[in-house]
Amino acid sequence: MPAIPNRPVRVRFAPSPTGYPHLGNIRTALFNWLFARHHRGKFILRVEDTDVTRKVEGAIETMMDSLLWLGLDWDEGPYFQSQRLSLYQETASRLIETGHAYLCYCSLERLEAVRQEQMKQKQPPGYDGHCRNLTQRERAEMEAKGIKPVVRFKMPLEGETTFHDLIRGQITFRNETMSDFILLKSDGYPTYHLANIVDDHLMDISHVLRADEWVSSTPRHILLYQALNWQPPQFAHLPMILGTDKAKLSKRHGATAINEYQEEGYLPDAMVNFLTLLGWSLDDHTELLSRDELIQHFSLERVSRTGAVFNKVKLEWMNGVYLRKLNPEEYVERATPFLERGLPPSVRRPLDLTYVNRIMPLVQERAKTLAEIPQLTDFFFMDELSYDTEILPGKGLDTTTATRILEVALQELETVEPWDSQSLESTLRQLSAGLSLSTGKFFGLLRTSVTGRTATPPLFQTMAILGKETSLRRLRAVLQKLSPSQ
Repeated sequence: MPAIPNRPVRVRFAPSPTGYPHLGNIRTALFNWLFARHHRGKFILRVEDTDVTRKVEGAIETMMDSLLWLGLDWDEGPYFQSQRLSLYQETASRLIETGHAYLCYCSLERLEAVRQEQMKQKQPPGYDGHCRNLTQRERAEMEAKGIKPVVRFKMPLEGETTFHDLIRGQITFRNETMSDFILLKSDGYPTYHLANIVDDHLMDISHVLRADEWVSSTPRHILLYQALNWQPPQFAHLPMILGTDKAKLSKRHGATAINEYQEEGYLPDAMVNFLTLLGWSLDDHTELLSRDELIQHFSLERVSRTGAVFNKVKLEWMNGVYLRKLNPEEYVERATPFLERGLPPSVRRPLDLTYVNRIMPLVQERAKTLAEIPQLTDFFFMDELSYDTEILPGKGLDTTTATRILEVALQELETVEPWDSQSLESTLRQLSAGLSLSTGKFFGLLRTSVTGRTATPPLFQTMAILGKETSLRRLRAVLQKLSPSQ
């Protein structure tokens, strides 16, 4: 989508600190960032912190940390609306002077009574225009009572407001369906409608890419631009993110805060790839795209009009692909912090990185997230295994047979030199044949005995890394469990 003629691309991401960053607003930030990078434009970060009653401590810091984690760097900002109040107040005064806005003295009690009556009459709720045409004398009486007014925009009572959405096409609203809305609250703080218009104009924003929940607000914004004689930006409203049940994405569909995915061990590039495909596509089959490819191909023409379904299974698959793409050094570097905080407290810290480097290749093909790695590898680090003895002696084996097999295996393994995967595989395969025992049953018993698990990385490499002393000690411990009287 080209820029407005002679107007460079400048887009903004404008979060509010009323909650922690979730997938929806991060996806909005991502689309703005990709659009800016594709057009070699500017990506601006603006904090809309004028709703002081709903501010959540730490929300903006978490938002910025999340953007930086994903690699969504901004070119300007962060700007804070709470530091720009005089600009909004001046604009509100200008709108009053030109007859496009007015002071409203209605109490919350009166507004609630009006709303209740409208509902009773099955009318759409909205301001009834009570203060729209107050005389100067009536306003003076209100002022004398010490009532602090709000500033409302004077909506046209008839006609239509039309705008072109870059994703949805032409959209028209009838003006009489929209009531006079508040621009400036009684405490001097602006509403979203006023503040974002003023800032978008002063920051020369060329395109507004935002969630589709703001479609119904856009005609109000268009009328504000017209009242101020300012050129509006182009608008694009992004599709909603849905759960697999096609309902709006919520906590019941899984984690929605982006920092939770960081804590669960998803890679930034995988998240960027996955989130971009929530509402945009290159074609009908390509799913894996690098960051550079996304920047190169991103366009609003390929953004869907319909809701995008969030599928965590697909995200896990995609993250696994990205994990497998890491070179060994990168994999260890990313995995180590998760091991440090995810392994049991009994494991000695700091971890031996040489030892970690030997283990990681065995799980790189299996892990879907970095947070899974401690659970996949903890038996490598623990002195004593703790597991349910019901998994012994294994499928198709009774206790007597398993005991005999382990006794023979111990005798053979004590003679293995060098203790490496090749020697172990040769010895154990020969032993399996000599015992007339399937490798599945034999190796399964050994795997459970040395790891406490029924599913692990390859047995011979696992035993080689555990070492001879640890492997034999664990086999003896299992024998003791199977034959406690011995």
